[in-house]
Amino acid sequence: QVQLVESGGGLVQAGGSLRLSCAASGRTFSNYAMGWFRQAPGKEREFVTAISRSGTPYYADSVKGRFTISRDNVKNTVYLQMNSLKPEDTAVYYCAADKSTALGPGGYGYWGQGTQVTVSS
Repeated sequence: QVQLVESGGGLVQAGGSLRLSCAASGRTFSNYAMGWFRQAPGKEREFVTAISRSGTPYYADSVKGRFTISRDNVKNTVYLQMNSLKPEDTAVYYCAADKSTALGPGGYGYWGQGTQVTVSS
């Protein structure tokens, strides 16, 4: 069992930055690929970014060049640095974990509770 707790969400103006954190516990963190997904009201949960166990990042086209994923295997934490935020980035952001890297929500068996990110125009 893996427990995930996100933090760092909030309200920011367009063009601003936020850093989300996801703290993991329960299993050996370095054995898990990590992903970030987001879900806006009335929309399906969508892939944002993922990082493999070895540290290879993957990004959705919509966030490429603006968002950066990283992981700290000592602190058991994955980070999402979000720059140049846009109103369309507004959503609940979820952290996810599983043994293999996946680009869809169905590939992850463990999820956090989510953190709200709101970008005002």
